[in-house]
Order: sequence, then C-alpha cells, then structure tokens
Amino acid sequence: MFVVDTNILIYAAHAPSPEHERCRSLLEEWRRGSSPWFVTWPICYEFLRVTTHPRVFDRPWETPDAFAFLEALLASPSLSILEPTPRHARVLHEMLVTVSGLRGNILHDVHTAVLMREHGISRIVTRDMDFHRFPGLTIVDPAVPGTTDLSS
Repeated sequence: MFVVDTNILIYAAHAPSPEHERCRSLLEEWRRGSSPWFVTWPICYEFLRVTTHPRVFDRPWETPDAFAFLEALLASPSLSILEPTPRHARVLHEMLVTVSGLRGNILHDVHTAVLMREHGISRIVTRDMDFHRFPGLTIVDPAVPGTTDLSS
C-alpha cells in the first residue's frame, strides 16, 4: 500500500518533464496491477490546479482534459481515495504538536501525512522531500534507481 503524490501525477501527464517516462510507466504498472494504491482528493485538485495553470506550463491543459486524465486513473480497480476518519482531528493534533514549524504551504502535505497515518499507510511515492519531516513515512522517489519496488 502506498500513496502517490501530486508531483508524480504531474510528471506522468507532462511529456516535456524529464521524469515523464518513468512516472508514466509506473502509473501504468500500478493501474494494471492488483496491489492497492491511493491518492487523496486534495492531491487530485492540486493536479488539476497545476496542469491547467498558465503560469506553470507554457501550454496548460484544458480542465476537461486534466479531469479525463484523473478519471482514467480513478477507474483503476486497485486505486482508492483516502478519506478522513473520525480520528482525523486527533491525528492532525498529534502531528501538529510532534512536528515543529508546520505552517503555510506545507499544510497541504500535512493533510496527506495525516490521512496516511489514519489509514496505516507509511509509503508515499513523491519527489517532494518535505515529506521527510513527518515521522513514520517512507519516501519512495522514482528518480532514485531501485526504490520503486512497492510490491511488499
């Protein structure tokens, strides 16, 4: 079980990205596989925000095209969306008192880390090194050779 972060989805979708081929092939492998993998709604919305933003890409996607990409992913039987549990506020509070200096943009990542903790998921596939701040998470960076075997 693992969570796929926004940047991996963006690299898989954005052909000019140097990480495109690797991330795209990983997504295809996960979509075809039977092992469970996860995203969150905020990750999906962030994907939509970035891929359609004219200041991020020279040729941003049209919103229906970006959503079609997400729909294709969400159709995978092995992909699920993490939702808050009744413990969400308590787990968030624990995270905020355990990890110092959490404010601003990193709170998006805090939400992902909290959801992962709630659901007992420790691995996240991401290029975002901010996730190293959260205890108990294993960061799987697809740009590092030999780190993307997520079968166990």
